[in-house]
Amino acid sequence: MTPASPPAPGAVRGGLFALAAYLLWGVLPLYFLQLEPTGPWEVVAWRIALSFVFCLILLTVLRAWRPFLAIVRQPRLLALTALAGVLIYVNWQTYLIGALTGHVIETSLGYFINPIVTVLLGVTVLRERLRLVPWIAIGLSVVAVLVIVVGYGSFPWIALTLAFSFGLYGLVKKQIGPSVDAVSGLTLESFWLLPVAAVQLIVVAATTGLTMGANGPLHTSLLAAAGVITAIPLLLFAAGARRAPLTVMGLIQFVAPIIQFVIGVAVLHEPMTVERWIGFSLVWLALIMLSVDSLVAARRRRPLLSDVAEPV
Repeated sequence: MTPASPPAPGAVRGGLFALAAYLLWGVLPLYFLQLEPTGPWEVVAWRIALSFVFCLILLTVLRAWRPFLAIVRQPRLLALTALAGVLIYVNWQTYLIGALTGHVIETSLGYFINPIVTVLLGVTVLRERLRLVPWIAIGLSVVAVLVIVVGYGSFPWIALTLAFSFGLYGLVKKQIGPSVDAVSGLTLESFWLLPVAAVQLIVVAATTGLTMGANGPLHTSLLAAAGVITAIPLLLFAAGARRAPLTVMGLIQFVAPIIQFVIGVAVLHEPMTVERWIGFSLVWLALIMLSVDSLVAARRRRPLLSDVAEPV
C-alpha cells in the first residue's frame, strides 16, 4: 500500500489564506447593510472607483508596475480583462441589489449553484465530457430552480444571475491564466468600469443624492473602505489558490454561501418557505454528489481538472 504523500510546502498556509477569503466574502452582507442609506448603485460605483485607487497604491508598494505595463502592451489580455470587468460588474451590482433589498438568502443560493454552473459551462463551452454523477447534479439543480419558481411563486433571478455571471467570469479568468496576477487583473477590471461608475454617481447625485460624506464620519469611513473590502479577499484567494490543492479549494468555496445563508435566516430573519427548503435541499444534495465525485476522481488522477470560481 502506497503511503499518502505529505502536504506540499505551504499547502496548509494556502488553505488558511483561502479560508480567510471565503470567511470575508461570507460576512460581506453584514458590512454592506451598515452602509444604509446608501443604495446599491452608489455602493457599486464607489466600490469600483476605490478598488482602482487601492490597486494603484498596491502596484506602487509592491513595485509591480513593470509586469502591469507588460500586460497593458498585450491587446488580447486587455480585451479579456475588459470582458472580465463587465462580468464582475454584473455580479457585484446584482449582489448589492440582493444584499440591500432583503434577498441575502437568494444571493447564497447563487453561490451554492455556481460550482454546478461552472461544470455546465465546461460541457457547453469547453466541450468537456462529464461522468454520470455531475449530470445528475445538474439535473437536481434544474429541478430545485423549478421547485422554487412553481412553489414559491417567484423566479430566482438574483441567484441565477450571480451563478452565471461568476461562472462566466471564472471561464474568462481561465482563458487569461497566470499571465495576469491578481492585483494587475483587478486594476484593469476596475479601470474599464470607471466610466460606468462615473455615470452611476452622476445619476444618483441628480436623483436621490450622494450619501458619501453626508451621514457622519463612521458611515463615510465604512463607505470609503469599500475598495479595500473588495481587494483583500481577492488577494487572499489568489495567495491560497497558488498553494492549496484544488480539492481543498473546491471544498472551502462552500464556506461563503453557508455563512450568507445563516445570516439571511438567523440574523436577518428572511422567509424560508417549505418550497425554498426543498429547493435548497436539492441544491445541497447536488453539491454533495458533485464534491464526492470530484474527490473520487482526484484520487484516481491528479491534478484534478476542475475550476474554482471567485465570489464577490
